[in-house]
Amino acid sequence: MGDPPSDSNAKRPRLIVSLGDPAGIGGEVVLKALARWSSEAEPPLLVGCRRWLEESYQHLKGCSEAPLADPAELDVLDCPLEQPVRPGAPSALSGDASFRWLTEAALLVQGGSGKALVTAPIAKQHWHAAGHDYPGQTERLAELAGVQEASMLFTARSPQSGWRLNTLLATTHIPLKQVPQALNRERVLAKLDVLLNFCRRFRPDPTLAVAGLNPHAGEAGRLGQEEATWLEATLQDWAARNPDVRLLGPLPPDTCWISAGLAWRQGGDAPDGFLALYHDQGLIPVKLLAFDQAVNTSLGLPFLRTSPDHGTGFDIAGRGLARSESMVAALEAAQELG
Repeated sequence: MGDPPSDSNAKRPRLIVSLGDPAGIGGEVVLKALARWSSEAEPPLLVGCRRWLEESYQHLKGCSEAPLADPAELDVLDCPLEQPVRPGAPSALSGDASFRWLTEAALLVQGGSGKALVTAPIAKQHWHAAGHDYPGQTERLAELAGVQEASMLFTARSPQSGWRLNTLLATTHIPLKQVPQALNRERVLAKLDVLLNFCRRFRPDPTLAVAGLNPHAGEAGRLGQEEATWLEATLQDWAARNPDVRLLGPLPPDTCWISAGLAWRQGGDAPDGFLALYHDQGLIPVKLLAFDQAVNTSLGLPFLRTSPDHGTGFDIAGRGLARSESMVAALEAAQELG
């Protein structure tokens, strides 16, 4: 456990940032993002190893063209590494460090020292190697918060048109063959409620779209039965309970996000929120449109959590090449929505 923040910091809720896997690009994108910190709010409290962060800063100064925040000027809850970690060389040690840093950061937010949590990327396989058997950070946060499940939503604002893309996943990190069994009426109804509540932050009467599970949304049962046997009726029931909301679907998955693509580039009419029934169905259009702008947002926790929409980047770690746009977006979203 690291040293607690000072009393003065504890009294002023601000963003808390866990620094992710120390063998990856988490520290780099955080330092680059904080070099662009323009908010009038107090800079975030970072949770990680101070010595590692300072050494990373000194190394990156020699190879990064982008400005870097100096860790000496930042507030860091120091959770030291037990052994040195090399960039691009992840292990159970780096996985365990990222797990400890996330846990410390979440406890700070839960204790009132932070208004929202921002998480740098981790590698699930190295969590598992360290004995932490979770599908990802979202599930660990749900456990710490004492909730059964958190929802994973990706939000991004287009730099071209200003239009906001919101996509919520009905299922997350499970094998594709398990998706039909995980989906049911209750899950879809609950996820639509979560999506509606989020989209109402921006518009009181949003339009929501739901992708079908099968090609062509089942094509009247010829390409799959789920839409005809329960999904269509479920959406009709939800729409009847929410008459002020326009609900579209189930839509053919291969055309569901076409209007979003147009709105992203030039504005115009598109749904305010999309419900994807499985991970890649939603993440492929999100990453094609908004890879540098999209923010992974955990809903259903007693606090807001955001994260950049990219991984640990072990292949480029320590080379000064990591782009910080998604981390900037994660910090801005946490500041705006937290």
